[in-house]
Amino acid sequence: MSRRTSGAGLIVAVLAGGLSVSLMPPLLTAQTVYDVVLRSGRVLDPESGVDAVRNVAISGRAIAALSTEPLHGRVEIDATGLVVAPGFIDLHSHGQTPENYRYKAMDGVTTALELEVGASPVSSWYAARDGRSLINFGASSGHIPARMAVMKDTGGLLPRDAAMNRAASPQEQSEIEALVRKGLEEGGLGIGMGIAYTPTATPEEILNLFYLVAPFRRPVFVHMRSGDVVAGLQEVITDAAVSGAPLHVVHINSAATAKTAQALRMIEGARQHGLDVTTEAYPYVAGMTDIASAAYAGWEQRSPESFATLLWPATGERLTRESFERYRKQGGFVIQFNNTEAMVRMAISHPLVMIASDGILENGKGHPRGAGTYARVLGKYVREEKALTLMDTIRKASLMPAQRLESMSPDMRQKGRLRVSADADIAVFDPTRVIDRATFENAAQYSDGVRYVLVGGVLVVRDSKLQEGVAPGQPMRAR
Repeated sequence: MSRRTSGAGLIVAVLAGGLSVSLMPPLLTAQTVYDVVLRSGRVLDPESGVDAVRNVAISGRAIAALSTEPLHGRVEIDATGLVVAPGFIDLHSHGQTPENYRYKAMDGVTTALELEVGASPVSSWYAARDGRSLINFGASSGHIPARMAVMKDTGGLLPRDAAMNRAASPQEQSEIEALVRKGLEEGGLGIGMGIAYTPTATPEEILNLFYLVAPFRRPVFVHMRSGDVVAGLQEVITDAAVSGAPLHVVHINSAATAKTAQALRMIEGARQHGLDVTTEAYPYVAGMTDIASAAYAGWEQRSPESFATLLWPATGERLTRESFERYRKQGGFVIQFNNTEAMVRMAISHPLVMIASDGILENGKGHPRGAGTYARVLGKYVREEKALTLMDTIRKASLMPAQRLESMSPDMRQKGRLRVSADADIAVFDPTRVIDRATFENAAQYSDGVRYVLVGGVLVVRDSKLQEGVAPGQPMRAR
């Protein structure tokens, strides 16, 4: 019998005797050599509430032991003074490219999911990333890309003509629903829906999609209609109530802005009356979207002061009416400063709100949330402003997103936790130093203070440096 097999046998004996693995005898730890050991870090597990110094051992893709006793590994990392947390799970990450995955990993993210816009076709989206990704990935079945395909819209990520400007015919609606259903059958993690970007989609078209997903028991991830916040939120909460479909409202802070408190009250009320409704927020006072999208319909008539709230990431310039009209014809991402620190702080500190980035970078240009969301919350709002506790933040960034998906995605039951048998998706950071470096003028800057990141037991960040030639990311599908 090998030394490794002997150790495994002793683990079974300890468990059979009713003892926790953290009480393993010295003989066991002396005989077992793990793949990786994180020594003497401050382990924070939001599921159990553990906040204590522990040694964490990893074998293969999973956590094999947590102990106060010495553990031995082929790779041993001194985590003294560092926080060892479950890797962060970003439910709202439009950046699904190698460039974006690198910035995510350096921000402590081990799983990035495209759930608002989603994908269509779903199977080919997954196939393009399988075996090639630094971190875990996944997508919903997207209403927006399905509508664009059926209606022959010429936009990119978001509609810019047909799917935005006209109602779908009954035949087109049937074809859209068929594509969305196919995506669900191929493992899409719910339905992605951006009603603000398809304003000509009728309430009936939207309700039918809720009915479609309800038997799958998967959420609708929705960017609610623009305009009246109360009416937009009432629409999707009502659709969830009558269909029975779970609902996740994306970026509540940027969707509701000054009415964030009212929107959160509505979500609280829906949950108190038995509805499965969740939400998220990102820690910035500005949002970003395509200037050619429906979000900017009618802006030509606005006052000159309105255009000064817009920043063009490609050049760093603030817009005027003239430059706005030029860029709107061209298309591309624009940053809009439309919120306040008070609303941001209210949203991210609310106990029901998860942290998600809504991030994307393209050739180093974009919004800083694509690179710095999680380090910003940990540095600015936890350490500096004490608006949240460290454990609450870890929960919002890992366990809560995993719980949102675990009822239909078995992989998520092993994420967002630090316990024996859970996936070894782990972020190790310096709580005295962690901070975002990305800015609105220069978004392509890695976060500081994230020292180690493991995805499925593989180090993708080591000593604050990205590791080359590794691609341990796995697809997250519904089953």
